[in-house]
Amino acid sequence: MGGESAEREISLRSGRAVMEALSRRGYRVAAVDADRNTAAKLRRAGAKRAFVALHGGLGEDGSVQGLLEVMAIPYTGSGVRASAVAMDKALAKRILSSYSIETPPFTVVERGGSLSIPRGLKLPLVVKPVAQGSSKGIAVVRSRRGLEGAVKEALRYGPVMIESFVEGRELTAAVLDGEALPVVEIRPSGELFDYESKYVKGKSEYFVPARIGAAAQRAVRRLAVRTYRALGCRGAARVDMILAGDGPTVLEVNTVPGMTETSLLPMAAEEAGMSYDELVERILAGAALEGRAGPKPPYAAS
Repeated sequence: MGGESAEREISLRSGRAVMEALSRRGYRVAAVDADRNTAAKLRRAGAKRAFVALHGGLGEDGSVQGLLEVMAIPYTGSGVRASAVAMDKALAKRILSSYSIETPPFTVVERGGSLSIPRGLKLPLVVKPVAQGSSKGIAVVRSRRGLEGAVKEALRYGPVMIESFVEGRELTAAVLDGEALPVVEIRPSGELFDYESKYVKGKSEYFVPARIGAAAQRAVRRLAVRTYRALGCRGAARVDMILAGDGPTVLEVNTVPGMTETSLLPMAAEEAGMSYDELVERILAGAALEGRAGPKPPYAAS
């Protein structure tokens, strides 16, 4: 939990909520605030299993997962490969496209590179960092001038992805151990479900289950599971989508979903009849090392 990324405060909130839940279930729990001394902290704590609540950066790109693999400490969530792939939104979209999973067309701008937009991309566009969570640095742009400013801002976080803006209902489908939970519909106060919309009370409305027909619910849940499998995820993950007139399209995958008691994954689990404490304990029960449990490695989509 914690760490040094832009998502530190949210990670601390997730970690504290998880610790409280596990303590209520009778587990002996120790907090590890991730930094350069994480390995030493884990050894001192005598960790037998690790519940990963470390958002952004090292927690979602496979780094902490790799450390836990080396230390032979089973951990929750996706393994090294799936974590690294999902954190790199551009790479993840290329893999999903290879499985005919619908995702908006895009291009990537590197630091120091030129801002060249392919013909297939037309305004409005969405600008977002390639490897950043919690919707940090994301913007919708409707003019060339606005595009330049948004790209400059997003480049603070690293390479930038520019993708087509898709109009429709904003949905998220959590997948737990390969099974899709009820779909959550998000209605942010602005155009996007950005950082403020996620974490400032009253900035978004949530509908669980989503206000879509039964057939659309099934389609979204099936697509979420296909996406989860295509990237080789395990444990809990969240697939964010837009439902437009021609069906759902995948925006991105979060392999370390927020775990505050008001986060989207717990919201979906509650609709499925699972309390927050039950959800946390089930996620912990799936703690494993790469290749020893959970779904097949990446590229096992059907």
